[in-house]
Amino acid sequence: MLIKIRRDTLVILLLAFILILSGRVMTYLAYASSMEDTGGVPIAGVIVKGNDIVPISSIKTNVYAAGFRPGSYIKGDILVTSKRKVPLSEAIENAEKFVKRTTIPGTRVTPIAAADVKVDTRTGIVTVNVIEDFSTVKITNRTGG
Repeated sequence: MLIKIRRDTLVILLLAFILILSGRVMTYLAYASSMEDTGGVPIAGVIVKGNDIVPISSIKTNVYAAGFRPGSYIKGDILVTSKRKVPLSEAIENAEKFVKRTTIPGTRVTPIAAADVKVDTRTGIVTVNVIEDFSTVKITNRTGG
């Protein structure tokens, strides 16, 4: 029951095995020797609720501007971004201000009357509840003519 294998085929198979094994070992060593230990909860995502007219992408962009972007993490009651460290309560207040200033794309209309930002410090999920109120919006016609 011996299988006949040519010597050059055996050498190629052995080299492939060694190459795969060394790749796995290098991957493990690179992971094990990495110094990145956040020690906190990474921001997992932003969930937007309550919007009808204002696009979700515009609201998320403003929430990201407040520091709740991918790559940031929460360590205790501090939000750590790539550029600075901010108290979590201050970051939430900034996010609420930024969300209220969100406009409908292509206009200056800001229909968001109120915003509530909640951060789950165990999962890293940011939830934004938005209330749009068009009765408070002042619209002026600025067309030339």
